[in-house]
Amino acid sequence: MSQGPLALEACNITKRFHNFTALTDVSLRLKRGEVHALLGENGAGKSTLVKCIVGYHRPDQGSVLVMGREREIASPRDAHRLGIGMVYQHFTLVPSMTVAENLVMSRSDVPAFIDWRAERRRLAAFFARMPFRVPLDEPTANLAAGERQKTEILKQLYLGRAILILDEPTSVLTPAEADELLGLLRAMASREELSILLITHKLREVTSYADRVTVLRRGKVAGSGDAKGLGRGDLTAMMIGERALPPPRPRIASQKRPDVVLELSEVRAENRTGTKTIQVEGLKVLAGEIVGVAGISGNGQKELVEVLAGQRELISGKVRVRGELYHCTRQEARQLRVRCLPEEPLSNACAPAMSLAENLAFRIFDRSDDGASAFLLDRRRFAANAAAAICAYGIRARSPDAAIATLSGGNIQRAVLARELTGQVDLLIVANPCFGLDIAAVAEIRARLVEARNAGTAVLLVSEDLDELIELADRILVMSEGRIVYETRNDAVDINAIGAHMAGHH
Repeated sequence: MSQGPLALEACNITKRFHNFTALTDVSLRLKRGEVHALLGENGAGKSTLVKCIVGYHRPDQGSVLVMGREREIASPRDAHRLGIGMVYQHFTLVPSMTVAENLVMSRSDVPAFIDWRAERRRLAAFFARMPFRVPLDEPTANLAAGERQKTEILKQLYLGRAILILDEPTSVLTPAEADELLGLLRAMASREELSILLITHKLREVTSYADRVTVLRRGKVAGSGDAKGLGRGDLTAMMIGERALPPPRPRIASQKRPDVVLELSEVRAENRTGTKTIQVEGLKVLAGEIVGVAGISGNGQKELVEVLAGQRELISGKVRVRGELYHCTRQEARQLRVRCLPEEPLSNACAPAMSLAENLAFRIFDRSDDGASAFLLDRRRFAANAAAAICAYGIRARSPDAAIATLSGGNIQRAVLARELTGQVDLLIVANPCFGLDIAAVAEIRARLVEARNAGTAVLLVSEDLDELIELADRILVMSEGRIVYETRNDAVDINAIGAHMAGHH
C-alpha cells in the first residue's frame, strides 16, 4: 500500500437535519490504491456520509481532504472536478443511447457539433487502457445487467475519476459477473489506478475484495480495521451492537402429501416495454414449500409478479389457486387467502402519505372481526391492530400515526410483511424482500418467510440474490428472456449451472 498522501479523508464529519443528528464526529480514510468497504445497517449514516463527501450535503462540522489537501465540496460538480465519481445502486444510463453516446454525452465539455471520428479515436485510446470492454455501438437497453454495470463504471473512468464510490455495485449481477467485476476493480486498485470506497451489505465481498473496512452504527463509527482480519461475526457485531440476530429457521418437512396451491399454465403477458412477452408454460408451488425464481433483472420476473398481483393483464393462459381460476381480484385474494409483498413496497404496496396504522389496516378496514362487511372505519381497531403488528415484527417508527414514508426501508418491509402475514395465508408472493436492507433486517425477514413456509403457506420467492434463494428455497427456477429455463432442487444446487442459465447460456 502506498505511503503517500491519502486519496480521500473525511475528518470528524457531523451532520444534523433539524433536531436529528445523522452523523456524529465520523472520520474515514481511503488510501491510494485501496478498496475500502463502508458497512452499516439501514439508517446508520452511510448515505449521509457519502453525500457529504460528494457535495450533496454540507457537513455542519468537519472537513474533506482530497490527495492530502482540504477542499470545499459544495456540489457534485466540485467533487467531479476533484476526480471523485459515484456509481449508484440503480443505473443512470440513457437506455435508447449507445454506449459510445452515453460516454461522450456525459462529459461537461460536449461541443455543440460532435466530431464522432475524433471521439471514436479518443474512445479507442481509452479502451486500450481498460481491463474490460462493452459493445460501443449497442443501445444500453439491449445490454445485460453486467454490461450495464460495467458501462456505469467505465463512464466514471472515462470522465477521469480516480476515486470511485460504489453503492451496491453487484446487486443485479450473477455470482460469476460479480466476482469478475470486483476482481477487475481490485486489480486496478492494486496498480494504484483507482481508489475505491465500496458500500455493500454482502460480507463475502468485504472479506474477498476489500483491504480495510469502516462500520457505522447510529451515525457514529462503530469500528474499523483490516478486512482480512475481521470475520463475519466481528463485522456483524460492529453493525448491530449487542442485539442478537434471529437464528436461521430450519425448513421442516411436511408429514403429509402437500397440495398444489399455485399453478400457472401457458401464461403469456407483455413485458414492460410492450415489445416482448413473458411465457411461463408451467409452474407449481405446493403447500409448505418455497419456490425461488432466480434471474438477472429485466428477464420477466417483475412482470410475473405483476401478473400474480393483478397489476398486469394476461394475453393468454390460466392461473389457478387451489384448483380455482384466479383473476387476482381483491375478493378472490381474500377468499383464497393470497397475499403479496411486491418489490419496492413503498410505491407498490403502500399509500406513502397515509399513516403506518392506516397502511397496516388495508386488509381489515372494510371488515369487522367476524369477517362481515363494515361500513364505518373503526379507528380503535386500527390502533390495536397497529400496536400488535409493531410489537410482533419490531417495527420502529416515531408513532403509529407517522406517515409510512418516514420509516426506513427495513421498517417499511417489516410493516408490509406484518400486514400480509396476519391471519391465515395459503399463498404468499414475494419479490426481492431484502433488497438494499441491512444484515439484521435481512435475517428477520428471511426467518419470517421460513416460518410461514413451515406453517403450510406456499411461497413464491422472486429474488435477484442467489445466496438468498439457496438459503430459503426448496426448489429454484431460473427465468431468462421471459421463460423458465432451468429447475433444480435445493439439495442438488449447482451454482455454476444456475449462473450460466441466468446469463442466457442454455
